[in-house]
Amino acid sequence: MSGGGTALVLGSGGLTGVGWEAGILYGLAQAGVDLTDAGLVVGTSAGSVVGAQLTSGLLTPQELYERQLGDPAGEPVARFGAGLLARYAVAMARSRDPESYRRRVGAFALAADTGGEAERRKVLEARLVSHEWPERRLVVTAVDALTGEPAAFDRESGAGLVDAVSASCAVPGVWPPVTVGGRRFIDGGIRSATNADLASGCARVVILAPLPLGSGRLPSPTAQAARLREAGARVLLITPSAQARKAIGRNVLDPARRYPAARAGLAQAAEHAAEAAAVWAG
Repeated sequence: MSGGGTALVLGSGGLTGVGWEAGILYGLAQAGVDLTDAGLVVGTSAGSVVGAQLTSGLLTPQELYERQLGDPAGEPVARFGAGLLARYAVAMARSRDPESYRRRVGAFALAADTGGEAERRKVLEARLVSHEWPERRLVVTAVDALTGEPAAFDRESGAGLVDAVSASCAVPGVWPPVTVGGRRFIDGGIRSATNADLASGCARVVILAPLPLGSGRLPSPTAQAARLREAGARVLLITPSAQARKAIGRNVLDPARRYPAARAGLAQAAEHAAEAAAVWAG
């Protein structure tokens, strides 16, 4: 998929991922590297929330960052319990390939009692500053919960922006799958933490990956970045520093950790400013 000269890939990572990505983007902008003019923005889960807001034209990087600093009181705290993590591990162990892994995770997502779809959609609707697809190229990833087939929603897909982002953020076993066009979808991070391969064809790519790990069933951001480089792209992959990982903490779905994650992203950005400028300027 080609997005012109530049692509910004925003990966999955829960509420803390939203905060960290916002901090990185603002810090780079302060250093003179504005990634908001990317020809293509690919958003997965947390990255879909950031991408939708970034491409709306209604928020500057500073305003996006400042939105992460508000009082989280009243926001529900979700978590990956030991039982849920075990289900992911079992699905991984019993799957021979990525497709069967996605189907297994989709099956337990469909069977899980995770509340009402409409209520969850309202949360994402309130989180977005615009409910319309932007003029700029935004791709939001998800996975069909029944078939395991990946989906890449954009303004031409027929899906509404709020529905697409809600689907991309539908963490299996935590939030309910989201219905789009008669099909039910789960978190795009079940295919890949970044889905950076969707930036194939772009000459310059910056990838923000709050969750840098992968496995045999889940391609890592590092592996996807390497394949883009092999195809001739200039690529910068940014993952959380040790300080940022400490700020993020152990529960990426805890709204109280979004603020420290954002601050850590802002502080970390200076480490990458020179390389980001070199990649982005070509």
